[in-house]
Amino acid sequence: MLGATAAAVALVAGSLIGAAGAQAAAPPPPSIAALGDSISQAYDACGYRACPTYSWSTGSVSSVNSHASRLRALGATGLVVTNNSVVSVKAAGLPAQAQAAVTQKAQYVTVQIGANDACTPTVAEMTPTAAYEASVLAAVTTINQGTPTAKIFVASVPNLKRMWEVSKSKGGARLIWAAARICQSMLVRPTSTTAADNARRDQVQARVNEYNAALARVCTPARNCTFDNNAVANYVFAASQISTLDYFHPSIAGQAKLAEITWPLTPYGAP
Repeated sequence: MLGATAAAVALVAGSLIGAAGAQAAAPPPPSIAALGDSISQAYDACGYRACPTYSWSTGSVSSVNSHASRLRALGATGLVVTNNSVVSVKAAGLPAQAQAAVTQKAQYVTVQIGANDACTPTVAEMTPTAAYEASVLAAVTTINQGTPTAKIFVASVPNLKRMWEVSKSKGGARLIWAAARICQSMLVRPTSTTAADNARRDQVQARVNEYNAALARVCTPARNCTFDNNAVANYVFAASQISTLDYFHPSIAGQAKLAEITWPLTPYGAP
């Protein structure tokens, strides 16, 4: 969710390393750090709170089989794990998280950001795509500068309209969405079929699609950066993979699915 200067673009433009170019799995790194929002914190997976032990990226619970768990299975027995993601954060907060990862000397960094930039009280308050892209670029640049050997994996933003579609007919979901004012740009008046409400939902999802295109533009030319090629964005979540606490965040099963579909696309999950 470009105000970036040509100098910044030139800085991150390095060897073209991505999922398509990966030929063999890299040896497991000694450390991993997660950047992003409540998805990487596994919010609402185990209660009305952040549940990072269930995170698709850094979680330790065996049923999730996170990236961290898979790295340990590859031999990273002394893996140092840090989760810098923050509940409710927008892309503007990503550069600070990236700086923390640099300070921690993380050699593998996962990024998943953007839902909060589109999930705003109104459509007009969504983060402009150019601002979103500039924030992500700044974060990737920070890592490339501060830890040049670190590998970065960028996961796309899930399809928010799909989250609405799965639960809109459930009374409990409608009650919670209204009471907690969850993602009102998408979820307000969830059963309305008016042209205006349909157009509003399409506008929100279109912005999410723009964010994902921006992620590809930033990551593709950057050093040691792999984009998931919209694997998360294109995944059709089932009801069982969405938390019944807010009917919006991934459940434990959803976190496990995120780990499953993204891992093969990382530098460490390649054949």
